[in-house]
Amino acid sequence: MALLNTDLTIPFNGKKRLVSALFFCMGCTLLNLAGSQLMSALSLPLYLDCTGTMLAAIFGGYVPGILVGYFTNLVNSFFDPSSMFYSAISVLIAVSTTFFFRRGWFKSVPKTIAAILVFSLLGGGLASVLTWCLYGFDFGKGITAPLVKFVFENTPLTPLFAQLVGDFLLDVLDKTVTVLIVSALYRLLRATPVAALDMNPWQQAPLTSRQRQKIGSSKSRVTSVNTKFTAVLSIIMVVLVVVTTYLSYSTFYDSAIMEQASYAEGIAQMAASTINADRVNEFLASGHAAPGYDQTESDLAFIRDSFADVSYLYVYRIEADGCHVVFDPDTADTPGDEPGTIAPFDEAFLPAYDKLLAGVPVDPVLSNSSYGWLLTLYKPLYDSRHRCVCYVAADIRMDHIIGDGYAFMARIIALFGALFILVCAIVLWLAEYGIILPLNSIAYVMSGFAYGDQNQRNESVSQIKALDIRTGDEVENLYHSLTKTSEDTVRFITESEEKTRTISRMQDNLIQVMADLVESRDKYTGDHIKKTAAYTTLIMEQMKKEGIYADQLTDKFLSDVMHSAPLHDIGKILISDTILNKPGRLTAEEFKLMQAHTTAGREIIERAVGAVSEPTYLDEAKRLAEFHHEKWDGSGYPAGLAGEDIPLSGRIMAVADVFDALVSKRAYKDGFPLDKAFAIIEEGMGTHFDPQIAAAFLHARPEAERIAHKYGDVVEPPKNVSEE
Repeated sequence: MALLNTDLTIPFNGKKRLVSALFFCMGCTLLNLAGSQLMSALSLPLYLDCTGTMLAAIFGGYVPGILVGYFTNLVNSFFDPSSMFYSAISVLIAVSTTFFFRRGWFKSVPKTIAAILVFSLLGGGLASVLTWCLYGFDFGKGITAPLVKFVFENTPLTPLFAQLVGDFLLDVLDKTVTVLIVSALYRLLRATPVAALDMNPWQQAPLTSRQRQKIGSSKSRVTSVNTKFTAVLSIIMVVLVVVTTYLSYSTFYDSAIMEQASYAEGIAQMAASTINADRVNEFLASGHAAPGYDQTESDLAFIRDSFADVSYLYVYRIEADGCHVVFDPDTADTPGDEPGTIAPFDEAFLPAYDKLLAGVPVDPVLSNSSYGWLLTLYKPLYDSRHRCVCYVAADIRMDHIIGDGYAFMARIIALFGALFILVCAIVLWLAEYGIILPLNSIAYVMSGFAYGDQNQRNESVSQIKALDIRTGDEVENLYHSLTKTSEDTVRFITESEEKTRTISRMQDNLIQVMADLVESRDKYTGDHIKKTAAYTTLIMEQMKKEGIYADQLTDKFLSDVMHSAPLHDIGKILISDTILNKPGRLTAEEFKLMQAHTTAGREIIERAVGAVSEPTYLDEAKRLAEFHHEKWDGSGYPAGLAGEDIPLSGRIMAVADVFDALVSKRAYKDGFPLDKAFAIIEEGMGTHFDPQIAAAFLHARPEAERIAHKYGDVVEPPKNVSEE
């Protein structure tokens, strides 16, 4: 599972790559600025202010494209501050361009048209909505004004939708020209070093797109670090935007209220200066009949009408039974109350009721009633003896604050929207190359670590070293620790394998020595141990070919039986030389003692196995020693087992052991001819021997004859087989 290939990786030169990337992004930003300035100078109805943004997105990806789009608006804001409000549009166009390019949209005409429509919806539709929120509807502003006015006057569309349609149609033209220019520049630059420019902040040996795809294909058990990081960052940024927007709006709202209150204070103060406080009682009692009353009321109406947002300007005396009208000039749509009329007390002023009766200043009051959303300021008017004789009240319309608030919110959201995308893109970009890609690379290489032979292990260690992770933090510490651990592990495995081979050779030699001990005491046995091992191996190989007992005949089973076959007669060590080397047939009592070599062999091997904590081939040797004289029909010894109750290794050895005994020369007999020996094996199928095992041995007769001939058990050459 090779991840890195030195022929595919990109040379690691961080500083040079960073400088090249910065110059490329600066060039793309200048391309944006030059395009918009050129269109403005030529008075053409185009923008061409995102050509560089698209180019940076195509060659560099999300972050370079976003940076170019954002900084283009930032530079423009020095000449036109409103440009920063549209930076989110530029950022979204950069994101869309990268997304479409990486999925091959620009290779297909229909998909290219679809991409242009998306760009137009962003640059025309979304920008139009943003403009509406910021400035309202105005036919006279912007290069789209003539088209918007035409759409509005010749269709039943509302002003907002006329603005949307006009801006969208013009932006389709702009984005079509932009895409054509970008396509031409791409074809021109893709054969230059710009195409090979890697603007990613690699902190390891750079990967090709194919290698990154391999790394990204691994699945996390629950959630990937990238997903968690994105989720946490998004939540933090959303909370930050919401809190900041709320606090900003609250500050704006409080400032607007304070400004309107100060405005109302000035109006009330001006109105108070027109009223003779010492004559208020006369005005209240006589009304229009009092000299100068009408002139004062006219002055109040003039003041009210001279200032925007002043709905009502009137004078009340506050008493326990209500508000006694002193002056209440008529408005265009509402006649004023006559002097002396008692108006009901406004519920909005109930918290200030005691202060109003006491004739002291009160805070402005906001109310929302049938008269609209108003800020009302009551200013006390004092006579020459410093007594509060009445209150001059000014009602200021507050509806425009809602519109101003929406525009303020739109500015905040537009600014933070672009900043949100920029910050998230940069942080996730750095996290991907500084945390996620290094961790995934380590995980991928480690998951494919090959422990086979020495070459595979060395190749796996080389793959880990080739990552060359240089994050300078805990990730790099982890990488170096894993590299060292891998090297130590490979070294340990190599040493362990060598020791294992040495131990295995020692075990094999020890077994042979033990078998030789038996042979040295039994002068008639000769090469019996070696021959039975050869016949046993032959039988198992033939069984494997024919699929006999395939579920049991595993590679481990074959290895265990081959290694332990020489020990099947180890129990003869405990048999006396008199019986073991007797030239004639054994008596019944002597034969019974001879039979004990099976259980004796098991006990000897059990003692050896008892010193080993894990299973070894000696477990199979124990079964071979004990059960190789059992018979299929249950007439064997020592346990009288029958059929498949006899361990498979014992049934295999039974065939090998009997055949060798038949063809081998003993003091009390000559070796049987091969034909007769094979005939006896065939006769014993189903009684003495497992029929399937015996049949497999008979099928391998040519090779069996070769083994018998090799050890000199027969004088004639094996039939149908050339001599070795």
